Amino acid sequence: MAQQTEPGQGCRMQRRDVLLMAAGMGLAGPAAFAQTQAQAQDLPRFSAATPGDVAPPGWRHETLPKVERANRYAIEADAGTRVLRIRSAASASSLVATVAPTAGTRLQLRWRWKVSKALAGSDLRIKGGDDYAARLYVLFDLPAERLSLGDRLRIQAARTLSGREIPAAALCYVWGTAQPAGVSGWNPYTDRVRMVVADSGDPRAMQWQSHERDLQRDWAEAFPGPMPPVRAVAVGADTDNTGDSVDAWFGDVSLAAS
Repeated sequence: MAQQTEPGQGCRMQRRDVLLMAAGMGLAGPAAFAQTQAQAQDLPRFSAATPGDVAPPGWRHETLPKVERANRYAIEADAGTRVLRIRSAASASSLVATVAPTAGTRLQLRWRWKVSKALAGSDLRIKGGDDYAARLYVLFDLPAERLSLGDRLRIQAARTLSGREIPAAALCYVWGTAQPAGVSGWNPYTDRVRMVVADSGDPRAMQWQSHERDLQRDWAEAFPGPMPPVRAVAVGADTDNTGDSVDAWFGDVSLAAS
């Protein structure tokens, strides 16, 4: 079981939380989401994309309104297959893909990634360390009745402000530095996002690392009640707080029933 830092008490959302949930893990507006979700059967594969694509089909580039620079994305060849390359330099943004409804399904999240280096200032305990060489968000469609009245009002205000269907809960898997792999804790800006360190420290010769996570187990360690449907997955890197730079690569990401 993952080690855990002290969880947040209650479900507080500040203005920075609004920006984080609305853009860094952004989703399209309600109509666009409904249309995309109805068409989605699985996460679009980077291995099937055209080399050079900035945002592969099925993935949408989402930026942060308070961050001046966005990451650069491209599909490139790697060892006979196609992968997504992210270049982050004092920047932050994500590629987001919505998925088909998953209610009542036990899901395994699988992905592989590699990075050019770890970020020296990456530390999930502090706001200034909220940067990661690579990150993967899983966004959940948490029903409003499972939120406190205060959270309902804050999230509704955030949705009205952003014009987007902001998720009420998320798991975020990261390549960190200050904490070893296996540690989890609340995002320093909001306890609606549970951070999980999947890899940590500088990679050896930029080797691919493969992961498989039981989403029900990770959800249960972070949030009360049964796991709601998955709404979307987002991939990216984040260097805007530390001003650092990094290259990250993602192979295909999949959600499979177990």
